[in-house]
Amino acid sequence: MPTLVRKTLSDYRRALVGWTVGVCAFLMLYLSIYGSIAENPDFYENAAMAKYPGALKDLMGGLSDLASGPGYLQVIAYQLFGPLLLIMCAAVLGNRAISGPEESGTLELTLTLPIGRRRLVVERFAALALGLLGIAVVTFVLIAGMAAVQDMNVPIGHIVAAHTGLFLLVLFFGALALAVGAASGSKALTLAVTGAYAVAGYVVETLGKSVDAISWLRWISPFHYFLDGRPVYQGWPVGDYLVLLGASAVFLLVAVLAFDRRDVGV
Repeated sequence: MPTLVRKTLSDYRRALVGWTVGVCAFLMLYLSIYGSIAENPDFYENAAMAKYPGALKDLMGGLSDLASGPGYLQVIAYQLFGPLLLIMCAAVLGNRAISGPEESGTLELTLTLPIGRRRLVVERFAALALGLLGIAVVTFVLIAGMAAVQDMNVPIGHIVAAHTGLFLLVLFFGALALAVGAASGSKALTLAVTGAYAVAGYVVETLGKSVDAISWLRWISPFHYFLDGRPVYQGWPVGDYLVLLGASAVFLLVAVLAFDRRDVGV
């Protein structure tokens, strides 16, 4: 493993451990109550449908299938809460790759070492991807185990497909944060752009199915290429996942080119 990748992962270790523990605690807490929901499905489905107004139900994934194993797993792990937590993690780590060290003044010291700017960006991205992959693997094991224990009747292949899509979605936002940070050097701008795009993309994808005025925007939402294929129910939407992977590669290229040409004081 390249030295810079190893050093970056070492710098990320506390954040990675913290996010992994936090996300796993959340998932374990909510997935553990599925058994009580499955015992009285009509009550919980009717309660959920009555509690949330139409637009909010759409944002939560519809909720009409909440009491089924796939429906509950979709809502808790793959619709809103799981992606929200992991995208926050990706934005924070992506922000720490370039813009964080630049604002703190440590990036200039790194650039005095015999390492090119392009290599620095690529290896920081590699460390980011490996860190997110580590969280994805741990959370997958937890979700697969909880799904089996709680008798959710979700094929393991569908969980693998959904979790792969979740990783690619999170990697997309990590690459976006890296690109914005590499181009601007601003931590605040990086977090603002990444967060705004995440929120807007999710709203457009969920509400765009029923609101014609914004339905065409679904094609530029990364959530469309994760949620629309319904991997928990249907398995692998390979084409959609390739779009997410390709978009992440484009952001990496933008980061490399932008940082290579920008004056950072060295």
